[in-house]
Amino acid sequence: MGKRRRITIWAGLGSLAAFALWTWAVCRIGVQPIGPNGSRVGFGEMNHWFHQLTGVHMGLYTVTDWLGLVPVCFVLGFGLLGLVQLIRRRSLRKVDPDILLLGGFYILVLGAYLLFEALAVNYRPILIDGYLEASYPSSTTLLALCVIPTGMLQLHARLQSRMLRRSLLVLLGAFTGFMVIGRLLSGAHWLTDIIGGVLLSAGLVLLYQGLSGQSLAR
Repeated sequence: MGKRRRITIWAGLGSLAAFALWTWAVCRIGVQPIGPNGSRVGFGEMNHWFHQLTGVHMGLYTVTDWLGLVPVCFVLGFGLLGLVQLIRRRSLRKVDPDILLLGGFYILVLGAYLLFEALAVNYRPILIDGYLEASYPSSTTLLALCVIPTGMLQLHARLQSRMLRRSLLVLLGAFTGFMVIGRLLSGAHWLTDIIGGVLLSAGLVLLYQGLSGQSLAR
């Protein structure tokens, strides 16, 4: 394993450690009952200030919710690619290693989502259909920042046309940025939810990149 890959893996582990520390801080520091129905939220003053600053924009929330289907399509697409390789090559060992690693990565992301749905750190700053929903980390941010960047790495490695590759990477990069910023400004999450989603996603993606050896720089 080369030096660059080792550095990437260590950066991923560092991001995961930062996420764990941030999660602890959200649970312990400045916890205040500022949410709907008196729900308690860490870094209460900062979160309340930012939520008052942005307000609530349900149209933006709905748009980013529906656009969350794009990462799901990526998961299904690469899952189908792995299945086709398995059927044609008749052996799991003959499926491309990066596709197998990507499958494991998707399982890890799903596991993180289910864990924080079951162990709610805090709840949304707004009621959704009259109910409190777990809010930390932002699942839409997690989905977009995990699936799209790893999809970009796959496309960069597999597409032969340089023009098509660059166009898609720019488009997907802009889409990812819109998803994160849109979710932040929609008012459906606390600021700390978005930060947690970014830290967790960065850690997972960097680990995948380091283990797979893929890069957008090549």
